[in-house]
Amino acid sequence: MPDTRPPQAPAPVHVVVLAAGKGTRMQSARPKVLQPLAGRALLAHVLDTAARLDAQRRIVVVGHGAGQVQAAFADAALHFCLQQPQLGTGHAVRQAAAWFDDDAVVLVLYGDVPLVRAATLQPLLDAARAGALGLLSVELDDPSGYGRIVRDAAGQVQRIVEHKDASGAERAIREVNTGILAAPGAQLRRWVAALRDDNAQREYYLTDVVALARADGVAVHASVAARADETLGVNDRAQLAALERIVQRRNADAQLAAGVTLADPARFDVRGELRCGRDVFIDVGCVFEGVVELGDGVVVGAHCVLRDCSLGAGTRVEAFSHVDGARCGDDARIGPYARLRPGTELADAVHVGNFTEVKNSTLGHASKANHLSYVGDATVGARVNIGAGTITCNYDGAHKHRTVIDDDVFIGSDTQLVAPVHVGAGATLGAGTTLTRDAPAQQLTVSRARQVSLAGWKRPRKGGQQEG
Repeated sequence: MPDTRPPQAPAPVHVVVLAAGKGTRMQSARPKVLQPLAGRALLAHVLDTAARLDAQRRIVVVGHGAGQVQAAFADAALHFCLQQPQLGTGHAVRQAAAWFDDDAVVLVLYGDVPLVRAATLQPLLDAARAGALGLLSVELDDPSGYGRIVRDAAGQVQRIVEHKDASGAERAIREVNTGILAAPGAQLRRWVAALRDDNAQREYYLTDVVALARADGVAVHASVAARADETLGVNDRAQLAALERIVQRRNADAQLAAGVTLADPARFDVRGELRCGRDVFIDVGCVFEGVVELGDGVVVGAHCVLRDCSLGAGTRVEAFSHVDGARCGDDARIGPYARLRPGTELADAVHVGNFTEVKNSTLGHASKANHLSYVGDATVGARVNIGAGTITCNYDGAHKHRTVIDDDVFIGSDTQLVAPVHVGAGATLGAGTTLTRDAPAQQLTVSRARQVSLAGWKRPRKGGQQEG
């Protein structure tokens, strides 16, 4: 008779992240796990990996800088437990053991090992669900200083031997322990409770659970990471910089595979999420922060910084421009040396040129501010031409005021619009105008002092003398 019982749900996953270390070699007041990698804390990368594994519970063991770490992740669904004093990795996991459910599988990760992939960790969870102890190992060309994975003739893990205790044959083993492991919750709780500190450091080592598992007759399975860089940790600034380049090369490879052209993949930085359409070109030295969306055919010139923005299809951002919190339509032209600040919205075919800054403003279809201008807190219609040196004077020292410019307005160079002020459709403002009242539609408005030439005037000279 067929078994009609519903399939049993897999054991829930609990992830413990060890994040109590001080990171003395970082020479920083910031805890090591809060050091930035690709624009986010090291710990954030590890927690993202836990989320991709559908972890039902994420437990972070904190110690040095515990308050800073907890504050940085106050909005995350995490359980924090304190390790004080820090007496080794086994002692750290022991502090978290109260959070383990007996029927869960527990995965132990490290807050300063941020590059390990969820797919690499999945075999460890599978081993733990089968009642075994799963270890993550890696093969190194130079395994000096690392604990070696010793296997029997059948390939089963027998023990981990530390480098200083290894024989000549054991030191020739290239497979080493990473410290990352997974085990059934009830057993891991029992093993960490049984750890002893009878070693030179007087610490409780998590690696000693291997011997305890073997003594209990529990199989130990070691899964070899496909890439050694996944298991790299961070102890100093040089290692952090090395990991940064690994992450950015991964980002570059992902964009290249998606069809983006990068002038030089080695000079490309994503510190958030970059979403690109087809036939996007990105020149050297560009930095992308937050969530950035580039439409089809977008071109980004050299040394631009784009943050939390979207650019429509065919838009070009010329070199040395900053786009922050802006939304741009199709076929816009930005820069070089332009700055778009939060609240900026550009319609299709808008031009914002060199040394022009736009903040909290909308520019309608085909409007242009091509040279040396500031447009702040303004609503600009379609087909408006803003001449060089134009400024919207939006701040009175206490409050911001809005400027409204209707369609088809022409604003001459070196004009100041003292907000709040309204320029009617089709109006023209003469060069050098200081506008303090509304300008009527379809009329020329000029405000400038009468030009005067003074015959016989002498230019002052140093020492109180006059030019003769």
